[in-house]
Amino acid sequence: MSDAQYGRETQQTYRRAGFGAPVRRGSRPALVVVDLTRGFTEPAFPSGADLTEVVAATGELVAAARPAAVPVVFTAIAYTPAEAAGDAVTWLQKAQGMRSLVEGGEEVALDPRLPRSPQDHLIVKKGASAFFGTSLAALLTGLGCDTVLVCGATTSGCVRATAVDAVQSGFPVLVPRECVGDRAQGPHEAGLFDIQAKYGDVIDLKDAVGYLDGLPRTAP
Repeated sequence: MSDAQYGRETQQTYRRAGFGAPVRRGSRPALVVVDLTRGFTEPAFPSGADLTEVVAATGELVAAARPAAVPVVFTAIAYTPAEAAGDAVTWLQKAQGMRSLVEGGEEVALDPRLPRSPQDHLIVKKGASAFFGTSLAALLTGLGCDTVLVCGATTSGCVRATAVDAVQSGFPVLVPRECVGDRAQGPHEAGLFDIQAKYGDVIDLKDAVGYLDGLPRTAP
């Protein structure tokens, strides 16, 4: 949290409240890649932005996860035609551009630049958090995970919501800053500020890769 960015008074207020303490890092992490689908990573789509660098950094982190058999979970938002066209999903009344995220469409496909493997998991969701209304918490528990690294888009929306619900589900959270992105810099930085203060550790990609590299290797 930077004095220059938010001011000394804000910094002092947050320190007095005891925010920003480091989280513990377990020995069985999982990597949750939130909504790096074409509809979010490509600027041609209504909800998209150019997240080329985020996709590349996330790919590097996924590669680092493989030798230690760290579970990788991808998420995607996808609506049925009825949900996309109607008013049953309240969120879509606010975020109209997301009505184009229809099941089977090109926008809900994972970005093809991501190194996805058959052993990776996929969670389809309807809201911001990867936990709300999904089986993600049960999946992570079943896999024996004790820490969650959160990547993806957008920092101020689905990434932050996922970080909040991960903590509320009992998982310490790490967010590699190079692996998350947003449509605009202001919301991105504000999201990282809030996550670092209250919900998880915002770390560098190098730190995240080092953490994974330090885990026990699996037998070839």
